[in-house]
Amino acid sequence: MTFAFAAAGTGGHVYPALSVADALVVAGVDRSDIVFFGGGRMEATTVPEAGYRFVGVEIRGLQRSLSPRNVTLPAVVVRASRQMADTMREANTQVVTVFGGYVSVPAGFAANRVGASLFLHEQNAVPGLANRLLSRRARVCFVAFPNTAARLARSVVVGNPIREVFREFDRDVQRSDARKRYDIPADVTVLGVIGGSLGANVLNDVTVRIADDADPARLAILHLTGTAHHDAVAADAVRAGVTWRTIPFETEMQLFYAAVDLVLGRAGALTISELAITGTPAVVVPLAAVAQEGNADYLASAGGVVVVPQSEIDRVPIEVEQLVVDPERRARMATVNRSLAMPDAARSIATRLLEEARRA
Repeated sequence: MTFAFAAAGTGGHVYPALSVADALVVAGVDRSDIVFFGGGRMEATTVPEAGYRFVGVEIRGLQRSLSPRNVTLPAVVVRASRQMADTMREANTQVVTVFGGYVSVPAGFAANRVGASLFLHEQNAVPGLANRLLSRRARVCFVAFPNTAARLARSVVVGNPIREVFREFDRDVQRSDARKRYDIPADVTVLGVIGGSLGANVLNDVTVRIADDADPARLAILHLTGTAHHDAVAADAVRAGVTWRTIPFETEMQLFYAAVDLVLGRAGALTISELAITGTPAVVVPLAAVAQEGNADYLASAGGVVVVPQSEIDRVPIEVEQLVVDPERRARMATVNRSLAMPDAARSIATRLLEEARRA
């Protein structure tokens, strides 16, 4: 039997899929019985590096604005679906799981072509277009946040699949080694800045202001910039009066969280889930274009994060400073976030997929 996954575009889609695949392997599935479908972005390197078979297809997303490219999209989807279906037949695929994004629609159609059972996982509070289209074809719609359940049929709230290393996260135990890894002083409050796998210019810019106003004896910055923005941010960091370490990308995110005391970031679904499982207080600036406000609300409604709309970005240095000087408030926020964590998502999904495969 073979399990197929469709995940592409950003880490928000790809890493949850990899976490479920890893859970299948832990449960006894051979890696050769797992195949990933995607396009030509990060998944094309990240999936093979993780040891899984990757099949790239030519596919693109729907343009939100009027574009001639949309006219040819149905033909692109049909070709991709046929290619995926051919691979699924050759591999005797019985279970297909999609994780949203442009690659999910042809994968869902391919599952239907070969008679495989279809499952989907929605990482965000507001479902994306692909998952909304496929939800009625799916046996189960796994969702990350409780407020998503009413939006998709046959939903089961499981959380976002997080890598196994986060299950044993302990900041007190890991902090010293983590700070040595990044060459950060042990005796200061550390602000971690996360722009997502692609970076976020607005957060990079506001971090310059935070660094300019900060007391170097009290605050250091560990900045995950995104590859495209690293050189520019690193130049700002060199000129800063505070300790400001920059990294373009981090594969060991548990060490990033172990090194920091609070976070400034977007409100991507994985970021929110990682803040919860690591008990990290944060100031988040949701990206409204992809409805991240709903993700943020999961922790914000309980007091675990401070939400600042991008239109009010000037508030961010103030909100960060208030948290830097108030460790008791940070401790309360950390407790709230940990109480909302759902660490078993990957195992729960893998268990359900195995049950389906055994019935097939």
